[in-house]
Amino acid sequence: MARRIEHHTTSPHSAEKVFGAMVDETHLRDRLAAIGGSNAELVTFSSTGGKTTYQLKQGVPAEHLPSAVKAALGGDLVIQRTETWAAGAGTVEVAVGSVPGRLEGAFTVLDNGSGSKTTLTGEVRVGIPLLGGKLEKLIAEQVAVLLDKESEFTSEWLANRG
Repeated sequence: MARRIEHHTTSPHSAEKVFGAMVDETHLRDRLAAIGGSNAELVTFSSTGGKTTYQLKQGVPAEHLPSAVKAALGGDLVIQRTETWAAGAGTVEVAVGSVPGRLEGAFTVLDNGSGSKTTLTGEVRVGIPLLGGKLEKLIAEQVAVLLDKESEFTSEWLANRG
């Protein structure tokens, strides 16, 4: 069974500026340094012909995970996230450590009144009997928390750059 996810964040900045930050290597490195978790890094970054693709590695220490998740993982949670952006929209694929599952989705960044709205729609799927549904719910919740933090960071980052 898969869990559908739809999450919205807003920014006081235009969609053009938010999209610009999402494809800016300096922004990504700054964001990872500020909120990327343990052993965070920008693994790859490529931008050509209006298309930007990158892979991020982020970590969540085991002590911040529910006990059932800790037992299933046997340690820290390592998240590999690949995003591809072009023309104000993007796709995301997330693999979660040794867990047989993934999140796949799409982002849109659109002007919204005096600012913008970023939306992620996607699906979380974990193939572990009995525990899969709980992990899907946890991943969906943590993705929402992470997206909120990233949106906050991006708004501040853009404000500091005029």
